Amino acid sequence: MSEKRIEGPPELNQDSGRALLDAAHNQHVKKGETLVLDLATTESMDSRGGAWLMAIADYVHNHHAEFRWEGEQKMVADFIQLIEPSLKAQARGRGMAMGIIERIGATTLKVYAEFKDAVNLTVDAIYWTLIGPFEGRGFRWGFFFDEMHEMGVRAIRVNIVMNFLLGLTIAMLSAAQVADFGLGIYVADLIIIGFARELAALMTAVVVSARTGAAIAAEIATMEVQEEIDALRGMGLNTTQFLVAPKLLALIVVMPILVSLGVIAGIIGGAIWGIFILGFPSDAWFHETFNAADLSDFTQGMIKALSFAVIIVMVGCHNGFRVTGGSRGVGLMTTRAVVMDIFFIVLIDMCFAVLFYYVLD
Repeated sequence: MSEKRIEGPPELNQDSGRALLDAAHNQHVKKGETLVLDLATTESMDSRGGAWLMAIADYVHNHHAEFRWEGEQKMVADFIQLIEPSLKAQARGRGMAMGIIERIGATTLKVYAEFKDAVNLTVDAIYWTLIGPFEGRGFRWGFFFDEMHEMGVRAIRVNIVMNFLLGLTIAMLSAAQVADFGLGIYVADLIIIGFARELAALMTAVVVSARTGAAIAAEIATMEVQEEIDALRGMGLNTTQFLVAPKLLALIVVMPILVSLGVIAGIIGGAIWGIFILGFPSDAWFHETFNAADLSDFTQGMIKALSFAVIIVMVGCHNGFRVTGGSRGVGLMTTRAVVMDIFFIVLIDMCFAVLFYYVLD
């Protein structure tokens, strides 16, 4: 086994440590070789120098080589003794790359663990939201009303605008398709049926997931990073009861209201195109709209709204509690929460489509 050597500086600190790492890179160690650091002339060493020494060890182990040091004396020897477990832990961490079977197994176990955590959190949230308060276990009603204002009242404007523009767009595109057949008035039917069953709930859920779902994940992730969650547990508080239940109940209450406003905004958007662009009389347009309205369509939309509300809150909380790292981890989990929200919203919407149109029809 060949050896390559580098000499330690008289003082191992921030500047000399960087130069020492560059010297290690210049050795171009290969698999099976050994890089030896001679510390015989090194008289002092600080914490930053120790960090650079760990970076050198990491570099060597990444190339499947061995890192060894010798000649350390007095204070340097004591410092090396303190960080030696970390250096050895890095060496142990560099094993053989996992094969395809190992990777599949590791991924399966990871998914199962996350699924188990999500189920446990959901069961706890349902209990503390729907059962616990009636058993006298307490509920944060003040926080609940604050969340209703944040999730509901402050989301009204953007939700109305988005559904209004969607209604306008759907009417525009639909009218262009049926213009040659003289069926423009039936665009009114399409708008109210589409928004009552599908579009209002879907668009509102996307808006709420981007706004509220991201905020929930970021809030809880920040609390986790700053160890506020641990502090709550240390005080004997149930974090699901304290943080999740008020959010879940608040969104369950406000989501149907936001969807109802979305239906109205979409109908108005379509009516503006039908009345002012297509030239239909307003009474004829709204007469056709109300004649096409059916209670079952609105029922489907409300069922979807409640399902989307549960998904948005639980996905946001789940990702917030699983954060690791610092501020970067908060950002990654927030992004992950929004992506998962939209994925599950579309997936659940597809399941409801199968249920309502192929099973219950």
